[in-house]
Amino acid sequence: MSALIHIVEDDADHRAALCDLIEASGFDARGFASGEAALAARPGPNLVITDLRMPGMDGFALLDALKARTPGLPVILITGHGDVPHAVRAMRMGAEDFLEKPYDAAHLLAVVDRALRAAATRAELDRLQSELLRKDGAEILGRSAPIEALRARIAALAPLDLDVIITGETGTGKELVARALHMASPRAAGPFVAINCAALPDSLFEIEIFGHVAGAFPGAQDKPGKLEVASGGTLVLDEIEATPRAAQVKLLRALQERQVERLGENTPRPLDLRIIALSKTDLRGLTLDDSFRPDLFYRLAGAEIGLEPLRALGDDIALLFSHFTGLAARRYGREQPELPYLFRQQLQRRPWPGNVRELKALAERVALGLELPAAAPDAPATTQDPPQTLTEKLAAFEAREIRAMLERCRGNTERAAQALGIARRTLNDKIARYGIRV
Repeated sequence: MSALIHIVEDDADHRAALCDLIEASGFDARGFASGEAALAARPGPNLVITDLRMPGMDGFALLDALKARTPGLPVILITGHGDVPHAVRAMRMGAEDFLEKPYDAAHLLAVVDRALRAAATRAELDRLQSELLRKDGAEILGRSAPIEALRARIAALAPLDLDVIITGETGTGKELVARALHMASPRAAGPFVAINCAALPDSLFEIEIFGHVAGAFPGAQDKPGKLEVASGGTLVLDEIEATPRAAQVKLLRALQERQVERLGENTPRPLDLRIIALSKTDLRGLTLDDSFRPDLFYRLAGAEIGLEPLRALGDDIALLFSHFTGLAARRYGREQPELPYLFRQQLQRRPWPGNVRELKALAERVALGLELPAAAPDAPATTQDPPQTLTEKLAAFEAREIRAMLERCRGNTERAAQALGIARRTLNDKIARYGIRV
């Protein structure tokens, strides 16, 4: 559904022309001759463009009323009597922008597009932050295609009582996805138990997973293992690839039979749980050299979810960064810092080897003033003179965009060429011409 834009203008000809311009740009437009009529209209708009000088309720009064009713609504003021004091007053009252007649149509549409995008981002941040205050804390942040596909995958798998393998680089939020699966499943009221397999010494792995009875070894008391503790809910096995080879056999048997025997006893105990295995490496590949049991892999892989790295999330990188700076600013009682446009572009060009963990750490430093947004790392510095001619500037821009896309695609020139919309041979020629290291 396209955005609804209200045009408030007492000049009928100008109002009609402005409505035509807005509708020709793909938006829905409704015109009003007065501020009072606009305020009474339903449904409410996504954006308002209003004249400043009007009989009765003027643009400032309308802006004030709109902001009181819908604080996040973007409002653009247009006037033939614009001056600096009016512009300052409008911006202080919360106007998105202030244009003076005669205005350039293309510039107005650019302002409208920017205002709608900014409002959508603010609304998304508000929604995400309110969701994160929920007790489950399992909301998946973002609006990019990979995140939307992930949400759809979670919604499809959560109601099914299948074991799941989640694969992704360190810091991509595998446990967050596991928690989202649990909270959206019929087992949400049951326990959510997570254990890191790599953090357990081989000698303790079976004790922690299967438990033991009194007398199983000197000083032992009855203790249920993680499989029993999670019964009725979900058990998350983080870094499942680190499971000791000997324990893989016993784990496979427990999952097949859905029952467990504690160390030191022969009585099977029934299990009713879902297993979600997390791995930072390709488990399917590990089965090829038998470093991970294929039968255990296929028992766990009722379904699989692959998580994209942060560098592949595009505009969501700045969205996540704003979210984390806001959380840190509120936690430490500081003002949330503004993120300049160039800084947001820098965020998208970084490779982010630590993914969301690295992003969150940088966001907290920026929120605390320990690192300035403009000083964030970007492409490697160069000692060459800056480009002067238009041809040189275009070449520099092209080289920078190619380098950034190659980083996002992890050096895969075929994927980078597809994303850039050029032939792979053309991309290779440009890589050679600009001396870009792949």
